[in-house]
Amino acid sequence: MRKLLFLVALIGFFTSCEDAAYYQKSFAFKNNKWDQNVKPKFEIEFQDTTKLYDFILTLRTSTDYKYSNLWIFLNSTPPEGESAREPYEIKTTFPDGSWIGKETGTVVEHQLVFKRRRLPFKGKYKFMVEQAITEKEVGDVLDISLRVEEVKSEN
Repeated sequence: MRKLLFLVALIGFFTSCEDAAYYQKSFAFKNNKWDQNVKPKFEIEFQDTTKLYDFILTLRTSTDYKYSNLWIFLNSTPPEGESAREPYEIKTTFPDGSWIGKETGTVVEHQLVFKRRRLPFKGKYKFMVEQAITEKEVGDVLDISLRVEEVKSEN
């Protein structure tokens, strides 16, 4: 019984050490296929324009994913100003075919990270992600998530 309590306390300690995200949301793809018409959306309210944020876009695929990358369009709409649509490449494998991302069993996590971003306006920001390859549908894509972390001051 003591061993079980120690194990539970140890797990609680390690999970509490991870900082809570300012925002985190995932979008799962039906039948593990990302159709070009499916465009995951994320809406985030920001009230403090003095802080820095890290944005982490995580794509999870199966180990059967057949491409060495995935091109996406990231659409950003601020509360004021103009929207932007930018292409990004999420690399999934090295030239030798080994996975770039974190592999756990048959799932591989690939990340696109935007570090230390300051937002110019208070209010609701909208982000939409589109797959941008020539195929109408990309198979073996499990989900995509957006996590926003507040950058801690370095005092």
